Amino acid sequence: MKKSILKVLAYFDMFSYPLRKEEITLFLDRAIRPEDLSRNLDELTREGRIYHHENFYQLRNEPTLISRRKDGNSRAAVMLQRGRKISAFLYWFPYVRGIGISGSLSKNFAAEDADIDFFIITESNRLWVARTFMHIFKKLTFLAGRQHWFCMNYYVDEHAMLIHEQNIFTATEVITLVPVYGNGVLTNFFKTNNWVKNYFPNQPLKTGSPFKPKEAFIKRAIEYCLNNKYGELLDDYLLKLTSKRWKQKEERRRVNAHGDRMGLSTGKHFARPNPEFFQQKILHLYESRVNEVTDRLTSSATIKN
Repeated sequence: MKKSILKVLAYFDMFSYPLRKEEITLFLDRAIRPEDLSRNLDELTREGRIYHHENFYQLRNEPTLISRRKDGNSRAAVMLQRGRKISAFLYWFPYVRGIGISGSLSKNFAAEDADIDFFIITESNRLWVARTFMHIFKKLTFLAGRQHWFCMNYYVDEHAMLIHEQNIFTATEVITLVPVYGNGVLTNFFKTNNWVKNYFPNQPLKTGSPFKPKEAFIKRAIEYCLNNKYGELLDDYLLKLTSKRWKQKEERRRVNAHGDRMGLSTGKHFARPNPEFFQQKILHLYESRVNEVTDRLTSSATIKN
């Protein structure tokens, strides 16, 4: 149990994010009674393996991280409201069927330079039409300096909602996704990805978005015009065009505003950040951090025996 607790704290320590007791429970890899969790946390604290300040636990003895978290939580409350309003607007685009808020904001944290990240589900076989319309609009947001409010970086369509890369990183992203708008597909998304319970058995199964905006007339009109073989040909063409452009970006080793490598994995039914970059970096760092904290725990237990 101590190892499971340390693994949770190690994951969020990578993001300098202390946790409350109830949050630790939700991200444990096993079920536990509240009294057992309290006992193990007290023992780890007495042993100097973790630190307890106010109502938060962390691996580092840095109380300033708690102030950082509180400030980030306050900013997140404001940005989540903005993200919900933006989601209602984005739902008007053709073939969009569901929108959720992802990234750090979905964990209730926003740094001073935080983006608003969106997870988008589209109609089957029209993902690239939807994505292209939305990213043409995003080009206009650069003129107003609001591009960081419209980070639409993860798309799947109704045909392929199962996340195939099943690991601690993707499980965390799925379980913390904030459903905002949709026609019911987000409920199907969470059901399809119930494999996350293997990582987080204490997490309640999420349901879909509570709101479905009215369909805009122009959205219905565009879809009517493209619900034919020409729409299918256009979707295939946009897939090829976008894939080619992103391959060139990767070859040039382009980075984003945060200094991370830019990359896009593409397919007929998905468009997502290339896992070889940020995701793999997080997984390697997590493995190293877990080994570090659990090896010390194992060594201590061996000495006692």
